[in-house]
Amino acid sequence: MTKPVVALVGRPNVGKSTFFNRLVGERLAIVDDTPGTTRDRIFADADWNGITFTVIDTGGLDPTHGGKTPLSIGSADFIEEIRTQAQVAIEDADVIILMVDGETGVTAADKEVADLLRRSQKKVGDQSYPPVFVAVNKCESVSRRAQAAEFYELGLSDPYAISAIHGTDTGDLLDVIVKAFPPQEEPEDDDSVKIAIVGKPNAGKSSLLNRLLGRERAIVSPIAGTTRDAIDSKFEYEGLAVTLIDTAGIRRRGRIDPGVERFSVVRSFKAIERADVALLMIDAETGITAQDAHIAGYILEEWKSCVVLVNKWDAIEKDNYTMETFTRQIRQQLNFMDYVPLLFISAKTGQRVDQVMPLALQVQEERLARLATSKLNNILQKAQDVHPAPSQAGRQLKIYYATQVRSDPPTFLLFVNDPSLMHFTYARFIENRIREEYGFLGTPIRVIAKSRHEDD
Repeated sequence: MTKPVVALVGRPNVGKSTFFNRLVGERLAIVDDTPGTTRDRIFADADWNGITFTVIDTGGLDPTHGGKTPLSIGSADFIEEIRTQAQVAIEDADVIILMVDGETGVTAADKEVADLLRRSQKKVGDQSYPPVFVAVNKCESVSRRAQAAEFYELGLSDPYAISAIHGTDTGDLLDVIVKAFPPQEEPEDDDSVKIAIVGKPNAGKSSLLNRLLGRERAIVSPIAGTTRDAIDSKFEYEGLAVTLIDTAGIRRRGRIDPGVERFSVVRSFKAIERADVALLMIDAETGITAQDAHIAGYILEEWKSCVVLVNKWDAIEKDNYTMETFTRQIRQQLNFMDYVPLLFISAKTGQRVDQVMPLALQVQEERLARLATSKLNNILQKAQDVHPAPSQAGRQLKIYYATQVRSDPPTFLLFVNDPSLMHFTYARFIENRIREEYGFLGTPIRVIAKSRHEDD
């Protein structure tokens, strides 16, 4: 079931990033008084009264600013950017929060943003969709809260006077926001294997999609950023239903432009969330980069299976050691995912592309595998014989037995005397021993310690 999406929209320096951090409970977005500072994590999950939703921090846009800024090359371009931002927010968000500054009062930029949002809304009966709530930030004092009424001038919702930095009255705003979420519909049954093609811009994702499908499904261009949306393509491979998801290139966070590209990145990350297997494409001409590792980290964070594809292998001058050198570099950068298989391909020429689907489906098959409890405990006993459980402050960890409680991803529950004695290095050791006995190729494994005395 998909989570509702809340988009924070508004001009620069009104406190969107501060409010974003408060909602998600972490300092994920950079906060600074300099307009246009937002360049870090742009979305995250938040929870209010047991309701989980996704918050998007869109970055500040000022349609009335005529000078050059890090966000614009000119006034006309900037107005177009904020128009695009508002329109894409309307398309992707279930609720929009227009943040304004109670200290400065209503500005021409606020009016422009409000007008764009209002004109983009769709009327259904007496309701406008998606609903737009006006959050008047920096209302720490009683007098400032009283002045928030001037934002009725924007012609949107009742203005909510809040203080993002102190959390004042943010709960009242969240109460009305979660009530405005649309009813959550049960997803349609879809038993297809979902494979997302992810990576930096211009890594060859769309070319691979077209090569796998045997037709020009996605636009292929040397211009980075051609693909804006996550594109689903359903087909049948050797009798098995498969959904290929082509995604927009995920740039380094500091280079994500506001507006449509910001939402394209969000769509790419959401595509990873609903995928079973992610094909991480690395450009052989540039080699593996920190951004590739960042994307790999997000795949792991979502507990998705992964295959690393080194594309444009045809464009590389090679000798007897080239592939070995590339492999070593990738393994070093992705040392937290040493279980993922590597495949060197050329989407342009078709080199080894015929191996992509079999490998991805093998990874998916192992993702769904289950180990018998007897076999698992046999592996566990052998592991403890080789490396006894660690002790701490005179107390030794005792592992009584283990069982696999789920697949997708494989999750193993270890019943122990005290979970606090289970050091992460020993959990990793047990994971490696499980992999030695049963590969779980390309798939992350969860090892969870639980006290034998706790209730199931």
